[in-house]
Amino acid sequence: MPDVVFKDLCIDVTAGGGRPEAVARFWGAALRQPVVEHESGDFHLEPPAGGSKERTVWINAVPEPPAGKSRVHLDLRVPSGDPVPLISAGARVAAEPGPGHPWYVLNDPDGVALCVFGPHPQYHDAPSGPFELVVDAADPLRIATWWAQRTGGTIGQQPGGEFVWVEGAAGFPYMFWVFNPVPEPKTVKNRVHWDVTLADAGVDELVAAGATLLRTRDSEIDWWVLADPEGNEFCAFA
Repeated sequence: MPDVVFKDLCIDVTAGGGRPEAVARFWGAALRQPVVEHESGDFHLEPPAGGSKERTVWINAVPEPPAGKSRVHLDLRVPSGDPVPLISAGARVAAEPGPGHPWYVLNDPDGVALCVFGPHPQYHDAPSGPFELVVDAADPLRIATWWAQRTGGTIGQQPGGEFVWVEGAAGFPYMFWVFNPVPEPKTVKNRVHWDVTLADAGVDELVAAGATLLRTRDSEIDWWVLADPEGNEFCAFA
């Protein structure tokens, strides 16, 4: 049984100026999930109707603006590979396709990155929409193995390939959970993080396995804030 089950994806957005709503509307259009506004000023995206495996996405207002490259992002497939509908919804082009990367890099209205791919070159019937959650890593195999052990997933890696992925993680809504090598260290809080539900382990067991407890449950929050061995923040719910 896994220690934790993947619960939700959370995106931080700079508060004020209507930006959280703009970001929520953008991601609602990009992921095709209905937008729900909360009195707190936060938003969430409901999973689509019809038995979709997509999970809730939270858009959370925070005081700080983006600082540096986003170390966690989503990869999306669009039917034509054309990002124009996403640009019309509020995204900006950060990088166009080029040698070695046949995809667009876009920034959402608050500067969080996402990558946009066309149809799969081999599996043309692969569905459109989000298919990978990508995490920058100093040691992809080590951190992917850590999350595979926590979630009951299995490790995948192409022979000679640098990036590593996890398949079959409990509750994980996308096809692959990818850990990609980067040379730069993590220096600021991730603008995108994931929530988990504690299944067969408690917070103490996660810390014993290598996580760091950043904040315990208190009168203001009903969850624990932790970081994995590479410093990626995540929230754990009872």
